[in-house]
Amino acid sequence: METKAKDVGILAVDIYFPPTCVQQAELEAYDGASKGKYAIGLGQDCLAFCTELEDVISMSLTVVTSLLEKYQIDPKMIGRLEVGTETVIDKSKSIKTWLMQIFEEHGNTDIEGVDSTNACYGGTAALFNCVNWVESNSWDGRYGLVVCTDSAVYAEGPARPTGGAAAIAMLIGPHAPIAFESKYRGTHMSHVYDFYKPNLASEYPVVDGKLSQTCYLMALDSCYKRFCAKYEKFEGKQFSISDADYFVFHSPYNKLVQKSFARLYFNDFMRNSSSVDKEAREKLEPFSSLSGNESYQSRDLEKVSQQVAKNLYDEKVQPATLVPKQVGNMYTASLYAAFASVLHDKHSTLVGQRIVMFSYGSGLSSSMFSLRIQDGQHPFSLSNIDNVMNVSGKLEARHVFPPEKFVETMKVMEHRYGAKDFVTAKDTSLLSPGTFYLTQVDSMYRRFYSRKGLNEKSSAVANGTLANGH
Repeated sequence: METKAKDVGILAVDIYFPPTCVQQAELEAYDGASKGKYAIGLGQDCLAFCTELEDVISMSLTVVTSLLEKYQIDPKMIGRLEVGTETVIDKSKSIKTWLMQIFEEHGNTDIEGVDSTNACYGGTAALFNCVNWVESNSWDGRYGLVVCTDSAVYAEGPARPTGGAAAIAMLIGPHAPIAFESKYRGTHMSHVYDFYKPNLASEYPVVDGKLSQTCYLMALDSCYKRFCAKYEKFEGKQFSISDADYFVFHSPYNKLVQKSFARLYFNDFMRNSSSVDKEAREKLEPFSSLSGNESYQSRDLEKVSQQVAKNLYDEKVQPATLVPKQVGNMYTASLYAAFASVLHDKHSTLVGQRIVMFSYGSGLSSSMFSLRIQDGQHPFSLSNIDNVMNVSGKLEARHVFPPEKFVETMKVMEHRYGAKDFVTAKDTSLLSPGTFYLTQVDSMYRRFYSRKGLNEKSSAVANGTLANGH
């Protein structure tokens, strides 16, 4: 065994999101919102949601099984499994414990790690834990496995269109095509009440939208400053946005991602960085004397900085927006679904490039870190990762539900939350083969899942139209 693991990072990725979705433009009309409020105002296209057959456990079982099968990983080769989630199924039992069924079948119960929880940041905490483990003296030579799984649901009202659902699994080990630049990492943590879930009888959060957006941008500034300082310390030169090929942001909704990149551009301007051209400098100059707080509230600055950053946004950020715009806010999976979008779109040209990631979880925790892309060996090559994830195929196979059916499903789920003693509908026609689904919750709240056979077909249409995905 090697003494110190080299180029530790992500070897393999798989993603799963429910086959059921609702279009934001249709939801706008149904809600009586002004035209474009969700599609343009939030920058979102579709919202994926779980029906009564699916939840964060079933999605995790599906994505982990799929990853192990498609990359042909022996379940005995997993030594650490960490789950990031903020969806409470049980106040004591980790989602990780349900996933152990997959490994117990193969005689492997020697797997460290449990769940990490802090809003949308749990997935990043789980990922850092696994990467740190492989880089440490505790590493036993096996792979780490990170799962990010969430179902983001909101009460009826203005926040509901910012929902979504997905699960992502990432295999962690040495000699990775997606290697961590562990030296460059900036973190910002503090105590705020911007979004939280204090009511254990409900799945819905308490949200202060305006405060949450300010906290996000404030955390971004702080992480960027620290990230730049680390880079400068190790590289002996200033970091600017031109030193990274792509930027991937946690994406509650796309409009915030646009604002975030513009904010980094403004940061570079304030740091007098060479990445900001003369014309942009002149346009931003009037805002240079704003205090930090004033700058977060200034609509004019927001507008101007987005204008001057637009070309760079299209080049460095836009490739990360496909899945988040199509699936919605996936909480812990959101940042990694955005990253999956880059792998899907750019896998043939990524080698040698740097990708900067920004993770934010309300309440608040945030980190900025960077990844270096290298040539991977099959099955861990970038083209195979894209092939296994099959992002386009999964988006195209979805079923668009009318808003009425979406609202009706939300009501059922609301009623079922925390309930016991029920069985779910047996109709799995919309699920693709190999998908796990909930069959019942017994009188002792124990949950039972089944897997749809790999040779069972999924029907083209049932209570909805086939989504074209894009």
